Amino acid sequence: MTEITVAALQLAFSADMDANIANVSRLVREAAAKGAQVILPPELFEGEYFCRIEDEGLFANAKPTAEHPAVLAMQSLASELNVSIPASFFEADGPHHYNSLAMIGPDGQVQGVYRKSHIPDGPGYEEKFYFRPGNTGFKVWDGPAKLGVGICWDQWYPETARAMMLMGAQVLFYPTAIGSEPHDTSLDTARLWRRAMVGHAVSNVVPVVAANRIGTEHDQTFYGTSFICDERGDIVAELGRDEEGVITATLDLDRVKRHRAAFGFFRDRRPELYGRLTADI
Repeated sequence: MTEITVAALQLAFSADMDANIANVSRLVREAAAKGAQVILPPELFEGEYFCRIEDEGLFANAKPTAEHPAVLAMQSLASELNVSIPASFFEADGPHHYNSLAMIGPDGQVQGVYRKSHIPDGPGYEEKFYFRPGNTGFKVWDGPAKLGVGICWDQWYPETARAMMLMGAQVLFYPTAIGSEPHDTSLDTARLWRRAMVGHAVSNVVPVVAANRIGTEHDQTFYGTSFICDERGDIVAELGRDEEGVITATLDLDRVKRHRAAFGFFRDRRPELYGRLTADI
């Protein structure tokens, strides 16, 4: 039997980067103490979700991977605790800026960087002002399992999940920053957000780990509801809408592999019929 214990963190953030990193570090330690081998913080945990407005001064907060305080702090923790941490951060690469994730291994080294592929643009989520579309392609990393990671808006796209599965992913992770819609206070996407990712779990027969933030930042309230589901889409751990904390789950990858083979979704694929998926509309 091959098992892996995973964790998701959920907490609120402020404009104080040092305090945010300290709070995430505290929860990382708690998750490691519970036996977690892969620990997922929320998206852009270095600070408030700044993409609610367009402010050119905020580009100064972006840093290269090797210099970013959030990445450096998680590298130190990963090495100390012998855990893997997919760490989301605001990346500067010369004149370019990305919404990125450093996959940090248990030796504290950055195994690679994934740059968010799908960039949203709408009231309160004006990411296209700040981020170029990712140029890394989808990524899967070696660890205690094959780990696939998409970032927030990526989680709505079935193509993201399926691509990572075809690259060998055994668990999918989605760090997120999502909550209220400032232009429409009656719109609550929390249940849609969860259903989309649970759908990826079911149609790919793979466990999914999702970490969101909580709290109110200016005119946005983030709705938490972080969760871990198994390969059948059943929720095995979750947090509430305003609950800070850590959730963990131990996943039986041998069982997942058997279930995936039995469903036959990958056996019965017809790639020769899917050309329309990659054609321009």
